[in-house]
Amino acid sequence: MIISAGERTDIPTFYSEWFLNRLKAGFVLVRNPMFPNKITKYSLDPTVVDCLVLCSKNPAPMVDKIKAIQDMGHMLYFFVTITPYGKDIEPHVPPYEEVIATFKQLSKLLGPNNVCWRYDPILVNETYTVDYHKEVFEAMAIELGPYTNRCIVSFVYLYQKLRKNFPELTLVSELDSRELLTYFSSIASREQFSLQVCADRRDYTELGMENSGCFQARHLELALGQPIKALPEKPLRDGCHCIPRYDIGAYESCPHGCRYCYAVNDATQALANYKQHDPLSSLLLGQVLPTDEIKEAQQKSYKLPFSQESLF
Repeated sequence: MIISAGERTDIPTFYSEWFLNRLKAGFVLVRNPMFPNKITKYSLDPTVVDCLVLCSKNPAPMVDKIKAIQDMGHMLYFFVTITPYGKDIEPHVPPYEEVIATFKQLSKLLGPNNVCWRYDPILVNETYTVDYHKEVFEAMAIELGPYTNRCIVSFVYLYQKLRKNFPELTLVSELDSRELLTYFSSIASREQFSLQVCADRRDYTELGMENSGCFQARHLELALGQPIKALPEKPLRDGCHCIPRYDIGAYESCPHGCRYCYAVNDATQALANYKQHDPLSSLLLGQVLPTDEIKEAQQKSYKLPFSQESLF
C-alpha cells in the first residue's frame, strides 16, 4: 500500500519530526475528517507500506532525515510544488530559488524517478500574466530538467471556500490555458522531461501531454524498481486518475497560508493548530480521547515477486 504525507497538510515542512517519530514507532493514527470520533490505525511497517509519498512546498526539513528513513527500509517519493508566486499569494513559502536548491538535493539522494516537480495551481491575473508564467516556467525547467523525469501542471480550481478566502480569483480561460500548455510542452520536450495535466478532463494529447493520474502504477514501479500488481484508480476529485493511497495528515493544519488552498478554511485556526501540535502524539493534531473509536486498517503490499512480469 501507499502512505501519503502531504495532501491534507505539508507534513515535510511543518511536521517532519512527528513523521520520523511515527516511522520509528511503526504506526500512525489518523482521525477521520468527516467523523472525528473515528480513528484509523495504519501500520508503517515497510513490509506492507511499499512507498511513502510526500507532498511539499518546502521539503528542506526532510533532507537530513532521509537516510534514517531509508535505513528503516522505506522507499520515498516526493511531489515538490514550485510556483512563481510572491507573498501576496503564498505568504509563508520560501522563494522558489530556495525550493529548487532543495529539489536538487532530493534528486541526488533519491534519484530522478523519485522526485516530481509540480507547477500548480496556475492562476492568471494582472501580476501573474501568461507571459510571466512562460518566462518563469522556462527558467525553472532549465534548472530542474536534469533532476526529474516529469512535471505536473494544473489550473486553479474554484473550491467553495475560495469564494471567501480569495474572492477575486477567477478561472484561467480556455485560450490562456491552451497558450500556456502549448508553450510548456515545447519547453518540457526541449529539456527532456514529460509534462502532464492533473485532474483536467480536457484532451491535450495533440500537445504531447499526458492526461492521467499524478501517481499511477507505472510511477510506483519506477520508484521501487520492482513490478506491482494491477491496481484500480481511486480518484481524489473529479478528473483524477490516481491509484489508492492513504493520507495521514489533517485539514486545517498547514501554516503556509496559500490563498488558493483547498485544505485550509481559516488560516488563523490552522496556525493555532500547528502551534498546539505535539510531535510525540500518535495523531498529527491532538490526542486520543476516551470517546474515540480506533480501527486497524487492512493493509498489504502491492509488490510482485521479481520473477513475475509486471502488468504495467
